[in-house]
Amino acid sequence: MRSDRNRSNGVRAREQTYLRSIAASLLGKLVTTATPQATPQRDSSLLVPYVTAWSAEESPTATDLVALPGNCGIAYRNEIAGDRDERGILLARARNARGHGKPRFGAVHAARQRHAMRNLLCQVCGTTADTNDEGTLWLLQDHRTDWPDWPNRMGCTEPPVCAGCATLSIRSCPALRKTHALVRVGHAPLAGVHGTLWVRSPIGALKSSHSVLVRFDDPLLPWVLASHLVRELQQTTLLT
Repeated sequence: MRSDRNRSNGVRAREQTYLRSIAASLLGKLVTTATPQATPQRDSSLLVPYVTAWSAEESPTATDLVALPGNCGIAYRNEIAGDRDERGILLARARNARGHGKPRFGAVHAARQRHAMRNLLCQVCGTTADTNDEGTLWLLQDHRTDWPDWPNRMGCTEPPVCAGCATLSIRSCPALRKTHALVRVGHAPLAGVHGTLWVRSPIGALKSSHSVLVRFDDPLLPWVLASHLVRELQQTTLLT
């Protein structure tokens, strides 16, 4: 479905006024907690998003992978409950030590990304993302020249945002200050995963190949160690 490019200026203006009012009430309150058990320890006023990985959360290596019998996919050698989701997808393991060490800006914590994406939580503060009759709010890098109704039908690994954190993120992040797009998304079904594809080497050993984004019906899925959930953005409306 194509995005609504004929949306009235009045509706857009009301959206922008709403976002500004939320931002005004939150300035100076950089949200750092998302769940009662997660209280980051830091000595600055840096805005550390909920999905950002910390140095104490260095992911375990994936060298303990084996091929399943019948050469039909991969598994952990010592696989335990929780290593796969309800679809049977093998998940990348991630330590949970949010707030310990230093934030690794640019690195996304796999488990928190999946939790935020599954539950439509704000990627910055971890609370419920902003949603109204038009849809859920997403803050994206601006690539609207990629295709005519961008970002409609785009596979997205970035969780949505709440209104206050959207404004704070734009003010705090140099890249977003330069270019960003606020988008209302009317429908965003879970569509696949992003992760590492594993293949057999010429001598039969497993080796990592490259990062892939695959749909749930992709035949490569059993060979992917999934780090992030992907939602397909549909019924999108650009706000900025």
